[in-house]
Amino acid sequence: MPTFRERIEWIFRLTLIVFTLASVAFLSALIAVRFAIQGREVAMPDVQGAKTVAAQQLLQGRGIGMKVEDRIYNAALADTVIRQVPLAGTRVKVGQYAHVVISLGPQSSTIPVLEQRSLRAARIELLRDRLQVGEISSAYLAGFPDETVVQQVPAPGTTDVTSPHVDLLVTLGTRPPSYVMPDLTSTPLSDAGSKLRGSGLKITKFTLTPAPGISHGIVIAQTPPRGARVDSQTSIELQVAQ
Repeated sequence: MPTFRERIEWIFRLTLIVFTLASVAFLSALIAVRFAIQGREVAMPDVQGAKTVAAQQLLQGRGIGMKVEDRIYNAALADTVIRQVPLAGTRVKVGQYAHVVISLGPQSSTIPVLEQRSLRAARIELLRDRLQVGEISSAYLAGFPDETVVQQVPAPGTTDVTSPHVDLLVTLGTRPPSYVMPDLTSTPLSDAGSKLRGSGLKITKFTLTPAPGISHGIVIAQTPPRGARVDSQTSIELQVAQ
């Protein structure tokens, strides 16, 4: 029959063995996770100078995607990668993207005259010259039909460009008459609508809101506020007592 002391020593040894095994298991798991994380990292290959399809295949072989950020005119052959981010050799995680710029080859088009043309005609002309519409800005300008190109960048006749995009300023036509937003609060909804229609304005949206002590259908808040400049295109929203 084991003595009390022998039992204590046996329990201590058993506890020590369990603790050692648990520590070994924890360290093994930690090392496995570390290797797994490192295994998901690869070196970014060098795809500069490669054709687009070849570059994509090379990247996919490493588990990396490819996003074309821009296409520009360049002395390099058309459809080849001329810039990449991250740079070759950078450690990246599998599943990350390489952002590339593709060459369109040497520039061979002259920027056409687009001013005084409709936006639709400008788009067709650019496509015909293997160019593209860039940023489109709009402004109210009297004396021009809606969606007429009034300015372009680069200017007509330009040949030394690196991008196929042409930015356009397009007119929205004549600015509609503007008014000062009236104060509609404390007014019945029907009267508020009549007041706005008299100026060519209209209520875009109204919301019923609990308002203790205020009669049903009375305007309690408005957007835009009183005194703001508004026109027929302005969105007018009212909160009305429920």
